[in-house]
Amino acid sequence: MSKVNIQDILAKIEQQIEKADLNQKLSKQGEILEIKDWVALATGLEDAMFSEIVEFENWAKWLVLDLLQDQVGILILGKGEWLRQGQLVKSTGEVFSINVSEHFVGRVIDALGNPIDGKWVIKAKEIAPIEKVAPGVITRKSVNVPLETGIKAIDTMVPIGRWQRELVIWDRQTGKTTVAIDTILNQKGNDVICVYVAIWQKESKIRRIVELLQERWAMEYTIVVASTANNPAILQYIAPYVGCTLAEHFMSKSKDTLIIYDDLSKHAVAYRELSLLLKRPPGREAFPWDVFYLHSRLLERAARLNEDFGWGSITALPIIETMDSDVSAYIPTNVISITDGQIFLETELFNSGIKPAINVGLSVSRVGWSAQTKIMKKVAGKLRLELATFRELASFAQFASDLDASTQKKIEKGKRLVEILKQPNNSPIPFYKQVVLIYAGINWFLDTLALDKIAAFEKNLYSKMDSSFKSLTDEIIEKRDLTPEIEKQIKTIIEETLVEVK
Repeated sequence: MSKVNIQDILAKIEQQIEKADLNQKLSKQGEILEIKDWVALATGLEDAMFSEIVEFENWAKWLVLDLLQDQVGILILGKGEWLRQGQLVKSTGEVFSINVSEHFVGRVIDALGNPIDGKWVIKAKEIAPIEKVAPGVITRKSVNVPLETGIKAIDTMVPIGRWQRELVIWDRQTGKTTVAIDTILNQKGNDVICVYVAIWQKESKIRRIVELLQERWAMEYTIVVASTANNPAILQYIAPYVGCTLAEHFMSKSKDTLIIYDDLSKHAVAYRELSLLLKRPPGREAFPWDVFYLHSRLLERAARLNEDFGWGSITALPIIETMDSDVSAYIPTNVISITDGQIFLETELFNSGIKPAINVGLSVSRVGWSAQTKIMKKVAGKLRLELATFRELASFAQFASDLDASTQKKIEKGKRLVEILKQPNNSPIPFYKQVVLIYAGINWFLDTLALDKIAAFEKNLYSKMDSSFKSLTDEIIEKRDLTPEIEKQIKTIIEETLVEVK
């Protein structure tokens, strides 16, 4: 070959290098081996990541969930009737993310973050991955701020602090969702953003909840993530992570956020269905081995950031539904071990008319006591012990014919304490009103009042606090401590109300 020909070849190579697009993305391709329901198994994607988005031939994008040595499991987020064995699939290197924005507040969205309330399209400039590592210990702040639910039995005996993870658990139709919705209603005016995640719920139930929140002006600070019962299991699986991502967005903006997962037992069932389709070996109750990690990585994202990170927080209220009151089942025991306390709702209490049907003896808050206000601690500190004593004496009284005067007095006091803790649905009570009512019950003011007049006493008491004793209300809110002046006014309002009711 001549010297001239070599120079021509080198010149052509240089021209081709100059024209080459060095920024072009390199992606690996694979093909579909098998399709079952909402799951596709593909080969040839050795570098695929967990939660990565992959692209099919028609440019549709789906989610990688399972990584094996020779194949990957892909979750189909839409209609997959057009997918066929042998079709090409391409990795994108992108992790599944959603839009996040303040404009989501007041809206009802699906599990993919799309609005389903018939209103305008949500415009967002930021995106965030739905899978994220929880904040580290160094970035967190300990619990010292209460998150009041407005439910007397909880705020007085099972208090919840901001960033706490408090489990609500028991059988169906015992008021679990009502506890969650009342907590949302009580956040009005408290500068707390609420996220309600409905997992595998009926559309009619979600519609009733949204209508209630709208009627009470609670949608002004609430986002509803709805994954209805007719959605596929993949959407049930990602719904809580989408809700948590939205909550984290507000936490990063120094906001306090409350997120409710209703419920995680259905979430685990959806994950079990996907895992069986992915041919994962079943374990206890046919759940896969990593079902604990499924919920732990979700609930660990609830946190309160310290001053250097803006003081934002996420408080989580996961709900678990048991079967035949079996709290020793696999999913209940898993979530109990993750959370910072449990609120047990009892079927017998519910059927006997005690609502909310909270079993105070079993319910516990492991960190909420440090967030309870001073005045609530001083007033309600003996309430749990008083109720436990009453239950013991009441069971003993069934077999005793004669009781001494002291025992009878304690039983009558216990009956009135149970009565003042009753509360109608969707009627949260502010903490300052709870303080005055519980003070009256603990300190024997109600022992001569008939049980059927307790409700009238409570109603009149609240009315006076909103009118003639407004100064007492303002002082309790400001000082949050049981000073001698406040205690004197509390006794005065109780005595005046008793005279009116009697």
